[in-house]
Amino acid sequence: MFSMSVPWWEFVVRGFVVYAFLLVFLRLTGRRQIGQYDPFDLILLLILSNAVQNSMNAGDNSLIGGLISATTLIACHSIVAQLSYRSRRVSRWVDGIPKRLISNGQVNRQVMDAELLTSDDLKAALRGAGCLHTYEVEQATIETNGQITIVLRNRDSSSGASDAV
Repeated sequence: MFSMSVPWWEFVVRGFVVYAFLLVFLRLTGRRQIGQYDPFDLILLLILSNAVQNSMNAGDNSLIGGLISATTLIACHSIVAQLSYRSRRVSRWVDGIPKRLISNGQVNRQVMDAELLTSDDLKAALRGAGCLHTYEVEQATIETNGQITIVLRNRDSSSGASDAV
């Protein structure tokens, strides 16, 4: 239980490498994968976690080895969180930037394609915001966490009336 088959520092190196690989991999797959889990995405993440387990523990099933690996992952996460908080550049690289899906009722198809969003995904977000048509939307943004934020037009402005200030 306490006897390790590899040196302690190997767990740290392996944990760091796997953490960095998964961070880059998940960042490259896009926001939708992070913010909106469907069964396919959840299955992928579960299988992925199982696939990298042996690369982290080198076949060692000791308690200490598992604790070292877990501590390494938590430390990596804390360091990335601190760097993201302190550096706008790191934050943009790790989290990305919000992207506008709809501006003044017009859908940006390039952003939808880049984020792998279907029109059904967009329609679901519109319904969630209480509207059915894109012309009712002033602005829709896919946030860095994958959620879609929708700002509706003033009901008077969508019918052509001028806004009163």
